[in-house]
Amino acid sequence: MLNRVKPAEDPGVVRPGRPGPLPLENYSALGDGRSVALVGTDGSIDWWCVPNMNSAPMLDRVLDEKSGGFFSLTPVGEFTSQRAYRPDSNVLETVFETPRGRARLVEALNSGSGGRLPWCELARRIEGLEGEVTFEMRLVFGTQADTICPFLYTNANATTFHAGSVIGLLRVSDGVQIEEEGDSEIRGHVTVGAGAREIVAIVAGEDEPLVVEDPERISARIDVTDNEWRQWANGVRFEGSYRAEVMRSALALKLLLYSPTGAIAAAATTSLPEGIGGEKNYDYRYAWVRDASYTIKAFLRIGAMAEAKGAFTWLIKRLAEHGALVCYTLEGERLPAEETVIDLPGYRGSRPVRRGNQAAGQHQHGIYGDIFETAARFVAGGHVLDPRSASVLAGVADRCAETWRQPDSGIWELSERRHYTMSKISAWQALARAVELADGGHIPSTCRERWARSRDRIAEWVDANCWSERDQAYVMVPGESGLDASLALAVRFGFDGRERLEKTLRALDRRLRKGLFHYRYHGVEDHEGCFLACTFWIIEGLALLGHRDEARLRFDEVLTALGDRGAGILAEMVDPETLAYLGNMPQGLSHLALIQTAATLDGCAL
Repeated sequence: MLNRVKPAEDPGVVRPGRPGPLPLENYSALGDGRSVALVGTDGSIDWWCVPNMNSAPMLDRVLDEKSGGFFSLTPVGEFTSQRAYRPDSNVLETVFETPRGRARLVEALNSGSGGRLPWCELARRIEGLEGEVTFEMRLVFGTQADTICPFLYTNANATTFHAGSVIGLLRVSDGVQIEEEGDSEIRGHVTVGAGAREIVAIVAGEDEPLVVEDPERISARIDVTDNEWRQWANGVRFEGSYRAEVMRSALALKLLLYSPTGAIAAAATTSLPEGIGGEKNYDYRYAWVRDASYTIKAFLRIGAMAEAKGAFTWLIKRLAEHGALVCYTLEGERLPAEETVIDLPGYRGSRPVRRGNQAAGQHQHGIYGDIFETAARFVAGGHVLDPRSASVLAGVADRCAETWRQPDSGIWELSERRHYTMSKISAWQALARAVELADGGHIPSTCRERWARSRDRIAEWVDANCWSERDQAYVMVPGESGLDASLALAVRFGFDGRERLEKTLRALDRRLRKGLFHYRYHGVEDHEGCFLACTFWIIEGLALLGHRDEARLRFDEVLTALGDRGAGILAEMVDPETLAYLGNMPQGLSHLALIQTAATLDGCAL
């Protein structure tokens, strides 16, 4: 097996007082099945929405460097840091080295032995390794763009902090010295020598009573949480040569699964820019049909059946309640089509900062293909659809057959409704799978013949209108020369014979590739980075077309280039020259595409 993972990055000497925000690749993620926190290599947690991923942020320095909330545990003076997740776990360890000693920071959003806790518990344990290290602790409360005024309140039992509807407690062990305790900030320090252990933690909830937990119990739950993660990972069925990479991506996807409902968030953040200083800054803390479908298929592929079934049930119920929409809230409700602009500076001046997503008001034919590919994979695994779900799916197939000729916003959620080639192929995919499901007795076959005729008409329409002899490729929009990297997915869908798909893949590679990575489509090079999922889709397509050695070599090169950025957490995009991360993170679609490509290269069943 090739050694594809670089050693942990060495950020060099870090001095207190940042000159600006951390690079996005310097953040890793903690999660508890409800919320996700981003922690930097300097020991600062700069993003955390409490109690849910889509709640208003309590800590938001990643979007407001000067005035945002954060929770830092940073060595005093110069230091270097190295980080990694514990094996098969989402418990993070960062080792800090200073001129006087070394210490390890172990962090988790805790769970209990029975699963998710009925409160949010952010636990940070400092362990002395060599010499002596002093850490400065700062908990600065965010004001949600000056819409709330955090304050402390003390009663006979505890001092609580209040930030809007959030109530919380800072819990520390005896060795932590609190120097300042005010409405806007709590500050202190702690020194650890070799063998010493101290704990700093936040217990929080929303408009609810709080348990005042003993710090040592919180510390012990870090290891309980680690055990819970490892037990889950032990059930993942993937033993190929890329198991380490697949496992890390599976664990990242698990962070995005919203356990109260089974929904899957596209990402855990909002408004992290696709291009520094640009306006492509979107809120991804919602459940897209596309991302949910791909995640379900990935979970099925690696044997995470409970998560796959839970997410599939969630999806079917949304289709029954609201119809086939592009996205929903994590609670399963309709998402307003209007966005709200938040008055924050944004990451490195990238504005606007948004809440909500305009994709909620769009239509995309791609959702039909995603829904039916998921259902097909579910029954291919030997599982059973209930009559209610089967009826819902038949209704979705009817809708696809009725509307496929209409223009839509496409997979990239563009403002102009057009006849995007990939949208038509996705409609073909949906009806092809619907016919297969009907033939297998999985869904009602009343309209089976209509679906089959529509399927064939779509294929004829695409061949007649979307193939360019001049470009030797399927183009993004009929009659134009622009290319769309998502067309690489047509290989997996089984749309066409080998010749045209092979030529299309090679054209995508020539015209959208920069270095190792690929842009989404023509014309975006000056506004955003390369879309990680597109690169994985193209590599997988090469493998499926028989170029396995080439695909494996390229996959290895990409993994090596990414190294352990984010300790294995992937963003949406990457700058092809600097390899700096861009876009929201953890980005589900990036991890999903990695899993699918690795599984294909290792010969795992679809």
